[in-house]
Amino acid sequence: MKLWVEILLIVPKTPLICRTMSNQTMVTEFILQGFSEYQEYWLLLFGCFLSFYFVALTGNVLIILHPLHYSTMMRKTFCSMLAAGVWGLCAFNTAIQTGLMLHLNFCGPNVITHFFCEIPPLLLLSCSSTYVNSVMIVLADAFCDILNFLMTVVSYGFIISSILKMRTKEGKKKAFSTCSSHLIVVCMYYTAIFYAYISPVSSYSVEKSKFAGVLYTMLSPTLNPLIYTLRNKEVKAALRKLSPFFRH
Repeated sequence: MKLWVEILLIVPKTPLICRTMSNQTMVTEFILQGFSEYQEYWLLLFGCFLSFYFVALTGNVLIILHPLHYSTMMRKTFCSMLAAGVWGLCAFNTAIQTGLMLHLNFCGPNVITHFFCEIPPLLLLSCSSTYVNSVMIVLADAFCDILNFLMTVVSYGFIISSILKMRTKEGKKKAFSTCSSHLIVVCMYYTAIFYAYISPVSSYSVEKSKFAGVLYTMLSPTLNPLIYTLRNKEVKAALRKLSPFFRH
């Protein structure tokens, strides 16, 4: 079975459309609802999401270009292997989920109650059994997310252990301050992920799913670079050198 997807731009009073053309399904197109139910807030939402994206993109670019010690503490080869491993796992998981989706039948309705083609709301539109899909979603995300969560916990265990070995109270306070801010963002990210993917499809809630999606796709990537950059003296010094705007 072949699947073609067209993504059209959002224009006023026109929802984003994902078209699926297959001779084995009754539904020929899906409509992404997005936030179209809040028409009076379109400009506000557009401004907020654009700001989040700009800050996240700028912050992460600055982190990559700056005075942090990644280049001295981690070899480029090892870093490239980690990145390739993450991309490979994501591609493998995506291929499995997409293959399973191709075996489903969709008889209508065709409105996806989300702002991107998310799997749980799409499964709710299927008129065939989604048991295997639901099980694979839980297994895949339990493996990826819980494994990442455990690795994060272990990493912070080593970080906290190192902080406790510091001799000065000022150093401990500064380190704990930075770690606590980052841990809040991490907890917010994993809470949203677990709610969106680990919870059963039968308990799916439209508004809560959208809110969770905003948290882990927009807010967390925006806050992360801010924590790393604005609370680091070396980064602040580099920003002052790069742009006159930051000198004040």
